[in-house]
Amino acid sequence: MRPAVTLYALAALLFSPNAANAADAPWSAKATTRVTAEDRRFTSGDAELAGTLYMPRSGKPVAAIVVTHSASSPLGSASLYDHLKTALPALGIAVFTYDRRGSGRSGTKDAGGNFTTLADDAIAAVQSLKADPRIDPARIGTWGLSQGGWISPLAASRSPYIAFVISVSAPVVTADVQMIFSSTNHLRANGYSQADIDQMVATRKAVDDYMRGTAGKDAAQRMIDGAKTRPWFKYLYMGETVRDREVSGWRKEIENDPLTNLAAVTVPMLVLYGTNDAVVPVASSVERLKAVAPRMPKLKVHVVAGADHAMQVSADEKVSLDPKYDGTERADSPEYLAVLASWLAAQGFIAN
Repeated sequence: MRPAVTLYALAALLFSPNAANAADAPWSAKATTRVTAEDRRFTSGDAELAGTLYMPRSGKPVAAIVVTHSASSPLGSASLYDHLKTALPALGIAVFTYDRRGSGRSGTKDAGGNFTTLADDAIAAVQSLKADPRIDPARIGTWGLSQGGWISPLAASRSPYIAFVISVSAPVVTADVQMIFSSTNHLRANGYSQADIDQMVATRKAVDDYMRGTAGKDAAQRMIDGAKTRPWFKYLYMGETVRDREVSGWRKEIENDPLTNLAAVTVPMLVLYGTNDAVVPVASSVERLKAVAPRMPKLKVHVVAGADHAMQVSADEKVSLDPKYDGTERADSPEYLAVLASWLAAQGFIAN
């Protein structure tokens, strides 16, 4: 097996994303790692999805990772996934990113908040790679951040074809609990008062109670109407009209307990968090994972020092929490990438 990659080398890979593609110059040698980017399409249920495979040149079949999406980065070309396309092929691992259904090149009909549909899309992506003779069908896994960190374990719990799972910054609490935590931190970081925070929490709870069937829709809509003119309303990530619970994607999300899906995974799984994540309740997530860890000997949990929700260590908190920057994140924590690479090496997924 190739020796573990050094932290210095990983940082060089991370901060030099175009190094392998630099034009030939008289004073330079050809890059050791040769990567081709290939457009691919695959079918999942009634949808045709499109993506790009980043394939390292190799004399034998390589491992591969299918990327599942964060809620705010539905396109395979999002900057959030750039570090995977750069670092992993250099370790002999192919990377497949695709546009989430309903986004980009993957049609106009989304999953409507149905995580099972999104997980089945990831499974279909894995199955499409299994047919490629350059890829080892026994070493295909998934990587997902935030919502994608829910989708990846769910996919692995539903399919025998996924060999490993990497879940990054995925809360091991239900979506309603996570969003109250996140919105509270958004308001605090931007200097809003405790009264504002209390109104925000009450608004979210009114909507969530309606979605659970324990309160009325009219009451929830009144709370939204009272909040939608407030300058902090954008931090709720809610529309101005409460949808009927029978068709609401949000209802489907809050009824999903990610710990149930995660605990059903039997393949090796790496779960990563950042100490500075203001979006996910990391402490309570880690505690819930500790409760199932004795039944999951292939589970590894690691908390990265100084990293935020997107595994950034250089981003200002107010910037990282501003909705207008959603989808522009770039992972830049050397510790995160070092742990990721060393775990992949320990599992035997890095090329010899």
